[in-house]
Amino acid sequence: MKKLEEQELISTKLVFVLIGIAYLFSVIARYWWVYKVGGIDSFHWNNQLMINTNDGYYWATSADAYLNGTHQYNPRVIEWYSQATTFFTVLGVKFLPFSLETVILYMPSVISSLIVIPIILVMRLYNLTLIGFFSALIASIAWSYYNRTMIGYYDSDMFSVLMATFILYFVIATVEKRKLEYALITGILMFLYPFFYDQGKSVVTAIVIMFIIYKVIFYTKERFSYEAIILMTIALIPLPFISYEVSIVIKIPLLIGLYFILKSEKFTKRISLKNFIILTTIIVIFGFYFSGLIPAILNKLSQYLSRGVDNTTEGLKYLQVIQTIREAGAIPFSLVAKRIIGSPLGLIVAFVGYLTLIFKYRSFILALPLFGIGLFAYWGGLRFTVYAVPIASISAVYLFYFISKSIFTKDKEKFAYVTTGLLSLAILWPNIKHLERYIPGTVFSKQEVEILDKLKSISSPKDYTLTWWDYGYPIWFYSNTNTIIDGGKHEHDNFIVSTILTSNSQLQAANLSRIAVETYIKSNYRTIADTLFENENPNEFLLKISSPSFVPPKKSVDVYIYLPFRMVGIFPTVNRFGNRNLVSGRVGKPALLAQFGLRGEDEDFIYFTNNFKISKKRGYIEMGNKKMAIHTFAITFYDKNRKLQKSIKTINPKAGIYLIYLSNYKKLLLLDKIMYNSLYIQLFALENYDKNLFEPVILSPYVKVFKLKR
Repeated sequence: MKKLEEQELISTKLVFVLIGIAYLFSVIARYWWVYKVGGIDSFHWNNQLMINTNDGYYWATSADAYLNGTHQYNPRVIEWYSQATTFFTVLGVKFLPFSLETVILYMPSVISSLIVIPIILVMRLYNLTLIGFFSALIASIAWSYYNRTMIGYYDSDMFSVLMATFILYFVIATVEKRKLEYALITGILMFLYPFFYDQGKSVVTAIVIMFIIYKVIFYTKERFSYEAIILMTIALIPLPFISYEVSIVIKIPLLIGLYFILKSEKFTKRISLKNFIILTTIIVIFGFYFSGLIPAILNKLSQYLSRGVDNTTEGLKYLQVIQTIREAGAIPFSLVAKRIIGSPLGLIVAFVGYLTLIFKYRSFILALPLFGIGLFAYWGGLRFTVYAVPIASISAVYLFYFISKSIFTKDKEKFAYVTTGLLSLAILWPNIKHLERYIPGTVFSKQEVEILDKLKSISSPKDYTLTWWDYGYPIWFYSNTNTIIDGGKHEHDNFIVSTILTSNSQLQAANLSRIAVETYIKSNYRTIADTLFENENPNEFLLKISSPSFVPPKKSVDVYIYLPFRMVGIFPTVNRFGNRNLVSGRVGKPALLAQFGLRGEDEDFIYFTNNFKISKKRGYIEMGNKKMAIHTFAITFYDKNRKLQKSIKTINPKAGIYLIYLSNYKKLLLLDKIMYNSLYIQLFALENYDKNLFEPVILSPYVKVFKLKR
């Protein structure tokens, strides 16, 4: 192993100053979004900017449930103390003079900017604190990390990479300092990691595996290596039949007790090194195999690499949700590079820098799992890139330092640091430019939240609102009603909701809505599709409930159908989940729904985006060189009383193309017959509804809410 650089002259006091500067840089940079959107009225609610990530409302709802006694009938709400995001949110609202809306808005910036601490400390282990400082500046606002931790991105993501980087620091410190105290802290942090980010168990498991491999290869005969391995492995093994919250009370004292036993000379003298190695091997095998850690990692990998159908329930073939989530799809190398460090060239520099770093300081190979997970994004999707950000930033800056130091003599080492800092700006700059350009909107607009607030006033906390899962969490938070699918529960029951929204039979949609909600409640919140189709053929079941003679279950709660304009863009995707034969797996013909923006008109044509135009005189549409006849042309607009007015004209009964021009949106919808007759289009776009089945309770250009009558 290469020797560390000679002791640097940066004092502990100066380290704190550098950490403070880097932290302030990260926080202030994140205020750019607030500066750009702070004046937009439609982004505000309750005198505060709203958050910009759907998943944030999951945690916000759980915090709100404890703070204000709401959502008491929502089976998906978690206890506030069971997860770090809600835990610190509640503490922030309780002990700081800020509202819940303010805490959830700014908390991501306050927490995620702490990433600068472990980055600087990691490099201080190698006596390269300034390299850590430059790296921290880059990592704190690197494209992927910024996107998932900016102000308003209230989610557990704020902890995922932060805690993983702290764990990496203590793992490397365990090697470099050769003190069991660092292994103990590593073990405790690994055990607590699910409290901060439950989905990242495989990340810390990979780090421990890398530590074990490293220690076994380079320190085979060192007793300390096996002591550290035992502590970390036991930290990962879950306690059976005990909740995670209860296990905290048991596991942390257990690890501390084990630490003192391993430090005891009486214990170490009684067991030979050979027997100690055997004991460690047994613990590792049990820990990683029988506790399910390795199978869990393999299962996660298969989920992201698989693009097939989900046929886990009695042979029924559902569409996998992961196939439709953009951030879980494979992405090109250029985008992987940009998200990790800002540019493809930057990633190449980082890769070379990483190899150089492990050549100089081989313990840095322990960072390989984080770097590797980030590069896995090329196959698994963009959500993984964020893990590589700290490692890539450190590696790129170190390469600049390595080259600069080879140019300047030792008495001019300050120039090497100056050069490194200037070269680091080349990596920092594209990330700053991205920060300036990336201005996402809030999840919902003020107008949409006003509608949910109105729904809250006319509904009961026991009631259910049916809509697509994208809108589940915000509906919880703002309307205090429940849903049957949401951002974390959207597997087989997507088929149910998709069938409701896309059904050409309003009777079928109404009956299925009532059946779904009552089944969900009476089954103690089991997956509805699995319950319904356990002893029923799905095709026969859907045909049966379409009959006028079918009697739906007795009503126990009210059910609302939430139909937003924003669903138009994803409605073809919504249709994919229900447009399939679950028994045979046969997929139906792809539905046609496209939207075009108005560009202008003349005497002969109305022009839309994408070279699309309508002939006024001949009643057909042109798109490029193609001409298609129109079956029906509907025009809708809102009058001065905000009532929908419509004109529907059948042009060619033999044609298969339907057009709906939404005048107030200046949008034209191009649909096939199935999409045109779907529940969503009929109720939202045209307000054609069966008065025996549905009652409109909120009708606006943004959202329409119908109450189920049966």
